[in-house]
Amino acid sequence: MRNPKDFFTPLAMGAPDPVREIPSRPSRVIHFFDPSNEKMAAKVPAMVGSVDILLGNLEDGVKADNKVAAREGLVRIGRDVDFGDTTQFWTRLNSLDSPWFLDDVTMIVPAIGDRLDVVMVPKVEGAEDIHYVDRLLAQLEARAGLARPILVHAILETARGVANVEEICGASPRMQGLSLGPADLAASRRMKTTRVGGGHPGYLVRQDPPGGDVDADRPTYQQDLWHYTIARMVDACAANGIYPFYGPFGDIKDVVACEDQFRNAFLLGCVGAWSLHPAQIAIAKRVFSPSPEDVAHARAVVEAMGDGTGAVMLDGRMEDDASLKQCLVLIDLAERLGRLDPELAQAYAGSARSEGEDA
Repeated sequence: MRNPKDFFTPLAMGAPDPVREIPSRPSRVIHFFDPSNEKMAAKVPAMVGSVDILLGNLEDGVKADNKVAAREGLVRIGRDVDFGDTTQFWTRLNSLDSPWFLDDVTMIVPAIGDRLDVVMVPKVEGAEDIHYVDRLLAQLEARAGLARPILVHAILETARGVANVEEICGASPRMQGLSLGPADLAASRRMKTTRVGGGHPGYLVRQDPPGGDVDADRPTYQQDLWHYTIARMVDACAANGIYPFYGPFGDIKDVVACEDQFRNAFLLGCVGAWSLHPAQIAIAKRVFSPSPEDVAHARAVVEAMGDGTGAVMLDGRMEDDASLKQCLVLIDLAERLGRLDPELAQAYAGSARSEGEDA
């Protein structure tokens, strides 16, 4: 069966050919910085190689009177910093309905389009938003003579965007992935929470009353406000060959809950999360990297499965062809991360030796 992306053609004469497959690159953490903040901008060169994605933010978090300075700062960084092969360079544009979006794109693409991997588009509501960005980028790429297309990452921040998530994912071959935008989405849905990501103590289930006594001490269990949205986002991305990300976790001090939320997203299928503070970088890199123990188990399953058919018993658990597919996903991710992270490569190699010794 042909890849649906094979049917796309350039949207402007002279624009680069659309991509046929989104590159699979380590994307455990998207670290945001304000290009108008000289102190933040000065730290960017030293972070290259240690952070998977560095994103110059032009939208929320940048005051209106700093928008032009942020745009100009992004261009300077794009021109001056060598991001190499290990770190991706992204930007988050202002929203399509803002007075800054058009100037963002028309200035950035000619100036540093050849250095920019992805543009993140906020508050995407439907395929029509992606179509507009797609055509505009193609025209600017053609004018600038770019050799490769800039990819597009959409943020799910409105109820309508979630309702249209499948068509958004398939709207353009530029689509690189989606991120959950919990704060704006909560407002759009009229959710009664003011938190940026994470759970809420009021969203819970309570144990049934023991012996019918409703006044007895009954444990409660906090639930995940974002489980449905993340699961739907993951399915839509997987069906279209693009990548889902958890968005921001706003409580910088609560590193424990941040790690829990990131791990939930990782287990559901997300490839990475946003970082709003350097403390969250290490959390995301740790959580979105398979553990050496899981990689060792996956390798043992692959070895035990032989030709990949049938079923085997390993450490008291049944493993079959479905297990094999899950294990291959983990091994592929571990191998890609190991090529860029020597410490991870060593840990994964050590886990393979330990598994062999235990066997």
